[in-house]
Amino acid sequence: MGLCCNSGRDETPRVDLDVDPLLSSPVAFARASGSPAAIDGLGDGLNCPKCGTLLPEDARFCGACGEATSEAADGQQNTPSQAWGRPAQVRVAYAGFWLRLVAYIIDNLLLGFVLGNLLLRPLMGRPGGIPADDPWFLFKNTSPQVTALLLLFLMGNWAYFSVLESSPWRATLGKKALGLEVVDLAGNRLSFARASGRFFAKVLSSMTLLVGFLMAAFTARKQALHDMLAGCLVIRKV
Repeated sequence: MGLCCNSGRDETPRVDLDVDPLLSSPVAFARASGSPAAIDGLGDGLNCPKCGTLLPEDARFCGACGEATSEAADGQQNTPSQAWGRPAQVRVAYAGFWLRLVAYIIDNLLLGFVLGNLLLRPLMGRPGGIPADDPWFLFKNTSPQVTALLLLFLMGNWAYFSVLESSPWRATLGKKALGLEVVDLAGNRLSFARASGRFFAKVLSSMTLLVGFLMAAFTARKQALHDMLAGCLVIRKV
């Protein structure tokens, strides 16, 4: 009777388990379990279920792929557990160059009408005022009065774009008419400071022979140069 001792070899039987790759991460396991406690214990961020990007707690959608995280109903913000616990019904896409151009034209027509009537009309045709038959007068004249007038136009544009884009509308009148919104990279409302930074960053987009604006036609997230500098996205609901 012979005994064979295999010293040095582990004879412990091994069991191969089929692990569902969808449950291999804490986020996916918590979502699959349906336990609010498990979901709430994940921390301050969540991963996008589509591309896996780590998102902040209050993200409305994934800034990398555009996947919505929650319903935007009645302006109520949902917690992460509520957001990922049900299918999103509001989807967004990045607004393309032509839509943004049309919105910009609408905004400038409105601004030109309002500011023109408020600032220029009272001065036109008056002695020492603006000649009604010279449309290039403001661009050729460098007097302190004309410089002050141009600064008033700049301040009017800044107030219009920054106030409306940081408002609950998240859009100017032109963008609102086309269903566009300006948001941060997590899909949240801009602060007034960020909206102001985006407005003045348009100066850099203009200094590149308008290439900074044209970047919205071919960048991955349809961002112009001033959007990238300010950390913003222009989106539309689909």
